[in-house]
This record gives sequence, structure tokens and C-alpha cells, in this order.
Amino acid sequence: MSDLLPTTREEAFARGWDELDVIIVTGDAYVDHPSYGAAIIGRVLEAEGLKVGVIAQPDANKLDDFKKLGRPKLFFGVTAGNLDSMVANYTANRKPRSHDEYSPGGKALLRPDRATLIYTNKIRQAFGNVPVVIGGMEASMRRLAHYDYWSDTVRRSILMDSKADILVYGMGESQIIEIALRLGNGENVKDLIDVRGTVIIRNSADAFGDAVPIPSYEEVRSNAASFNEAFRLAYDEQDPVRGRAVIQRHAERFVIQLPCAKPLSTKEMDRIYGLPYTRKPNAGYAKFGGIPGFETVKNSIISHRGCPGECSFCSLYAHQGRIVQSRSAASILKEIGAIASEPGFNGTITDIGGPTANLYEAHCENWQGKGACKGRRCLVPERCVNLKPGYRRTVDLWRRAMKIPRVKHVFVGSGVRYDLLDDKHSDEYLKELCGHHISGRLKVAPEHSEAHVLELMRKPAFRVYEGFVRHFEAVNKSLRKKQFLVNYFIVGHPGTTLEDALNLALKLKKMHINPEQIQDYIPLPMTASGAMYHTGIDPFSGRHVYNAKNLRQRRLQRALIQFKNPDNRRYVLEALKSLGKMGLAKEFYG
Repeated sequence: MSDLLPTTREEAFARGWDELDVIIVTGDAYVDHPSYGAAIIGRVLEAEGLKVGVIAQPDANKLDDFKKLGRPKLFFGVTAGNLDSMVANYTANRKPRSHDEYSPGGKALLRPDRATLIYTNKIRQAFGNVPVVIGGMEASMRRLAHYDYWSDTVRRSILMDSKADILVYGMGESQIIEIALRLGNGENVKDLIDVRGTVIIRNSADAFGDAVPIPSYEEVRSNAASFNEAFRLAYDEQDPVRGRAVIQRHAERFVIQLPCAKPLSTKEMDRIYGLPYTRKPNAGYAKFGGIPGFETVKNSIISHRGCPGECSFCSLYAHQGRIVQSRSAASILKEIGAIASEPGFNGTITDIGGPTANLYEAHCENWQGKGACKGRRCLVPERCVNLKPGYRRTVDLWRRAMKIPRVKHVFVGSGVRYDLLDDKHSDEYLKELCGHHISGRLKVAPEHSEAHVLELMRKPAFRVYEGFVRHFEAVNKSLRKKQFLVNYFIVGHPGTTLEDALNLALKLKKMHINPEQIQDYIPLPMTASGAMYHTGIDPFSGRHVYNAKNLRQRRLQRALIQFKNPDNRRYVLEALKSLGKMGLAKEFYG
């Protein structure tokens, strides 16, 4: 019998189950690894004594795919997968992707567009009024009225459009347990009006008197100022300590976002990541070439959640939150030991990290009692003195991990915040990192060089990055190592003009940096940058923001930054000509 959760009735019967309590429908392939949200939710529910099955990547054209495990006793849990399905299916230029890391053999388009809506609709067709709970990144970041880049429209809350019963936002473990236990105790799904970290729909909002009303869907759909006001008001409540419920009217009904779920304790984090994951994909995927995304994470460790960075283009603030939640060293070391004991282990732990690797064990004295500060940023324009990185504990963790039998290398594959590695207090951490825990390359994300762009992005000034480059090079010189930075930059972010891209290109050329990792900006739902892109206005300052919405303009920006690519030469010359700076052609091509 497979140790994975059942995906067929035969597998359920082999466990002695003739009925399942919960069935999870996911847009990803089924991989029983803690890097996959469906696997975590499945194992968490199983640990509560529930019978859980998984339907992975059902064919939306085959209703029988949704019937294969029968009707669950409690509910269907629906997720588009680890990514929003539109991000998974389309490039920044709105072209279909040719590859999907979360599908067998990397095959693209095995999940439908707007998978959460499609899956829920099919479940309704198959089973009528069975309770449906939606969650995951797609549902989480579309929980209120939001700008949708792919249709270039403002869409309603995904809960309205999907007609699901309740939406779980954030990481979801505590919410899904409470929902399951209360339904199991006989409560009706319509009576769940107080589960933190969920969104519900009601005909009246009178029972939520202390909630924050925000402009309605109809207002934000037609008015940029109302859109930004709604975004700003909801943004201010994204805190598990001080945050309140948010109410947004949609026609004659009310979408009610209840306060955020409480941060997980270290003990709770340890319990979740200590569940009996097989750390393997379903065996049936092998004939298709396996799951590409699994290969990159199978020997990796998630050490923490949350990021206080609040980058404008990032969805983490509204999904994992600003408060860092870390596992204990004992839990992490136990997981490494389990990986190292597996047959075929090659001796390398590829990553111990999270959203930002060097925020493991970071803490602030305000987080527990007051939450993250309203109106203040932890890391920009400079790091708050109250934010304390956990560098000594991290270094100790690395050293202990290296003593585990069969472990030869422990690498940090996640990116780091370079602005947290620019003073003497970080020297020991950086030396240990460069000396033993990177495989020649360290990921950092300066994103741009121009001050006004970085301010809109909520990233540190470029001088901070330049200082870190010097520090990194000095540390490696002292270690007698030749190692490199993998620099991530964004093209076309709100506020970025073609001249800004030229200035960035010239600065990188002077620094002898030829960036390979260039991301074409995608306006993600419920992000500050997405609001800027849609409205042309910074929702916080009220200032007008330039947007390069023409794909040709974005192509020219990318070409300038990657001028060494021979295919970009004609675009570089076109960009210089349009700027009236053809004299700079010699700077690039001699």
C-alpha cells in the first residue's frame, strides 16, 4: 500500500476506507512534499484523524475526474496549486507558457485558466450543494475585488465568482483544521462566521460592527481613487494582532474578510513539518519524466515563513504575512537526518531557507503583543533597530547539520536580503555562508538602480547594494574563494522609464555585471505594484506613476539591461535612438 494519500477508490479501499472525509482538488501534480500546499493541508487533516484523498490536475472536460473519489463526508478543498493558474499558464506578455514546473514532464496547460473557478464549478455539477472550501495562492490573493492583468479588468472576489462556501487565505493550516472539526461536529458551513483567516459572503454585514468597510466592487471597478482607497484600507488590516475584519459590498451582498489567522508558534511549525510526508511524487508520474519542480526541492528544507520586507510587487505580505515564524533547530535537524537516511541521497541538502534565507529566527519585540507596525516598514528606507536577525542561531544550525551522517554539503539556495548583511554584526554569518554554504553563487535581488523606482518597489537604495557587493567580494577574498552573485532585476515595474533602464544598464556595465536573471514585471492581484499599474497612482502617496504598458517598451528596457546578448543589439540601438542618445552606442559596442 502506498504511503501517499489515496488518489483512487482502490487506494482508499486498501486503507479500509469506503468514504472520505475531505477530498483535495489541486491544479498541481500530487507530490507528497512540504513544499506543496496540497500535501501540507492533506497531512494536517490526516493528523486530525480524518480520511483524506487527493484529485490532482483533473481534466476540466471530464466530469468523471471529479467523481473518482466519490462525495466527501465533510467538504471538498480546492486549490489552483502553488501558483495562481494565470501566472502558471501565461508569460508577462500574456503568451501561453510552454513549460509547467508543477506538472508531469513539465507539460504546460494541464490546469485550466482560473482553475479555482473551474474546479468548483465542476464539483457543483457533480455533487450539487456539497460544501466547498477554496484556498491556496490563487484564492488568497483574489479574496477581495482585484485587478486582473490577464483580462485587464477589475474582477469580483473569487469567492463570489466561484460560488464556494468559504475561502481560506494565508497558509491555511489552522483554518482548515477548525473548519473540518466544526463541520465534523455537525455545524453547517454557512454558520462558520468567526474563523480567522477566512472570507465569507453574507446578505447583511450587521453582525460585523467593528469591521472596516472599504469601497464596493462597483466603485473600485470604475474609479481609480476608490480602487486605491480600498487597497490601502485592506492593506492596513493585514496583521494578525491588530488587524480587523474588512467588508466590501458586491451588489446586494457583502464579502467579509475576517481577521488574519494568528501566527504559528514554533511548536506548531515543528508539528506541521514533522508530519509523515513521503517526500515523493505519485509513482505514476515517472513514465512522463517526473515533476521538474520536485527535483529542485526534494532535498530542501523550509526553515521559516513570513517576510517583513513588504516589497511592493510581492504577495507575501498578504499571504504569509510580515511576522517571521521559524521552526526549531531540532525539527530542522531531524528532517535533514531523515533525508540523509534515504537510499540514493547524494550528500547535499540543497537549501535551508524560506522567503528570505537570512531571516530565519528573526524577531521583533513588538510582533507578539502589538503586531507589525502600522505605517512603518521593517526594512526600508533602512532596517528598524527592533528587527533582530537570528544569525548566531543560524550559524549554529548549519554547523550541527554538517555533523549529520552522510551529509557532505548544506547549501542556502534561497535568496538573501543583502541589506541585512551590510554591517559588522553580520560578518560571522556572511563568512560562514560564503565559506561553506553556497555552491559558488549567492542569490540577491537589487531589482533596479534608480532611486524613485526603488522607492516605489520598497527596496533599499542602490548604494546599499553596491556596498554589499564590495563586502561580499572582500569576504570571499579573505576566504580565497572566487564566488559570484546571481542578481535579479525587474523590467517594466511601475515608475520605470526607458531612460531608467539605460541608467541601470550603464551602472551594471561599470560594475562588470551582465545579469541573466531578468523578470518581466507581472501585476499580481492585491499587490501595491498591481494597484500602481492599474491606476497609474501610488496608493500610498497619491503620486502619479508612469507605466510601460506597451510590450515593445518593456522589450527595449530588457534589451538595454542585457545588451551583451547579440539578439538584443538592434533593440538597444532602437532604444538609444528613441532617447536621442545614439552617442552612447560606443559605450555598449565600442
